[in-house]
Amino acid sequence: MSTSTLEKHVTGMGATLHEHGTAFRVWAPNADSVSVVGTFNDWDEEAHPLEREDNGYWYADVPSAAAGDEYRYMIRNGDQRMSRIDPYAREVTNSVGNSVICDTHFDWEGVEYQLPPRETLVIYELHIGTFGRKMADDQNVADFEAAIGRLDHLQRLGINCIEVMPVAEFAGDLSWGYNPAQPFAVESTYGGPAAFKKFVREAHRRGIGVILDVVYNHFGPSDLSLWQFDGWSENGGGGIYFYNDWRAATPWGSTRPDYGRPEVRQYLRDNALMWIDEYQVDGLRLDMTLYVRNVSGSGNSGDDLPDGWGLTQWLNDEVKRHRPDALTIAEDLQNNEWLTKTTGEGGAGFSAQWDAQFVHPIRDLVIMLEDDHRSMDTLRAALEHRYNGDPFQRVIYTESHDEVANGKARVPAEIDPDDGTDWYARKRSTLGAVVVLTAPGIPMLFQGQEFLQDGWFQDTLPLDWHRTDEYRGIVRLYRDLIALRTNANGDCRALQGAGFEVVYQDNGGKTFAFRRWRDDNPNESLMILLNFHREARDIECRFAAGRWEPVFNSDAAAYGNDFSNSPTDPIEIAEDQAVKVHMGSYSAVIYRKVGS
Repeated sequence: MSTSTLEKHVTGMGATLHEHGTAFRVWAPNADSVSVVGTFNDWDEEAHPLEREDNGYWYADVPSAAAGDEYRYMIRNGDQRMSRIDPYAREVTNSVGNSVICDTHFDWEGVEYQLPPRETLVIYELHIGTFGRKMADDQNVADFEAAIGRLDHLQRLGINCIEVMPVAEFAGDLSWGYNPAQPFAVESTYGGPAAFKKFVREAHRRGIGVILDVVYNHFGPSDLSLWQFDGWSENGGGGIYFYNDWRAATPWGSTRPDYGRPEVRQYLRDNALMWIDEYQVDGLRLDMTLYVRNVSGSGNSGDDLPDGWGLTQWLNDEVKRHRPDALTIAEDLQNNEWLTKTTGEGGAGFSAQWDAQFVHPIRDLVIMLEDDHRSMDTLRAALEHRYNGDPFQRVIYTESHDEVANGKARVPAEIDPDDGTDWYARKRSTLGAVVVLTAPGIPMLFQGQEFLQDGWFQDTLPLDWHRTDEYRGIVRLYRDLIALRTNANGDCRALQGAGFEVVYQDNGGKTFAFRRWRDDNPNESLMILLNFHREARDIECRFAAGRWEPVFNSDAAAYGNDFSNSPTDPIEIAEDQAVKVHMGSYSAVIYRKVGS
């Protein structure tokens, strides 16, 4: 756009409210004409034609168009006549309905929030459509308001950051969210844009940060008003917003955005910054970046998309320019440390990435039926793994939306498909939770993990919140672990440091111990002792001189009335030496060093 154009018109894409009406701008480079129709002009195609601007943009200022009005663009290309939802619409009536002029003003009520450093975070992944669902007037309610009603539970649990599965408008009323139809609009069945802002505000009010999943590796593939938007396409492809050759293909349809086209890059950049600026989310998690940087997902260099790699660099730089404390996370799962190298080094610039070298071996370790097959070497490798020498460049977990669906179930259900709440399921799944919450890295839980939600994740099946009472001992176990991880009591920050060493490993006995500390205070440390066998064990491992107090025992009766409640005593020694500690079945004991 020329300077004169920018001076003449209200800047910005989509529908922009101003004191004299609404300005509309849309990109349709192959259109012969564009007009805007809506409730403000009785859907009259002749009433408000848009003026052609430079570089394929079209503009009109409509004094009668106001907040809440519905509208569409009417586009003519030769003999083709197309009615389109605004690609930049902040609100729609539904995925195949109309755009809605959205007043983006929101009263944040003075709530200010800054995301804590990544080494202090405990992330909780949730899905709006199933997390807060409740019954109201005999109807299933699954929206932001219902989810707000569950935030107090997360605050009591000690969670300080949530990762919300995608909320951009998707096809239908039920979805995981990874099929965005209108990337700028907030899902109407969840409550729309104002409701999402309220959800973010209420999370911040409780000291909980919000990271949002976004999907840039494909759009749709259904209900796509973007498809052949202005009537142009090649090879039967998607037109101006998409690749129109072999690069379009993804596992979810041939709807990969054209990362090489400046206007599409701008579209994705504007989308990322909208969530950061308008919705005040504290970070973004990009879905399956492997398919942004590579066509086939094979990793073969011949399938690489340099424009996709460049896009992620630009997005990360832009997000951090707007919000230096924002966290950006890649789901790539190829153990590629270049994703979390800085853009100055040639990396993609993400803050962290989901760590496949943790989740798969640790899940296998606790799910495995035979104790004798559990490998302490595998445990050690998962604990020691890091990217670029920094353990906090990885997000570690045993459950996520992908790990508990698509043929896989929740960890307790994998341990015992017939009864995910029996003794074995509770003991081994919580042992896995201890590893997640004490290992170096950014720990993440999946919704309901703390009360043994079983089966597999489905967007039709709400969480069973009655389990918070039925398994309140397990909830308490998670709460106690999270308090250690976040240093809620203010007496030990060891789990927020990078310090890690293995102090004991018995491959035959299936026992293991490691020490954690912060580099700035090695004396402020924790010892984590683990027994991965069904029989009680004695671990004789080396403790540093001083007093060590037991601060956690997963075998405690408080966590399960059928747990053996194996005793743990303080340890006080004048010099470094091996000390024998009794461990219950499938249990963890944590000691804190007292004093220097």
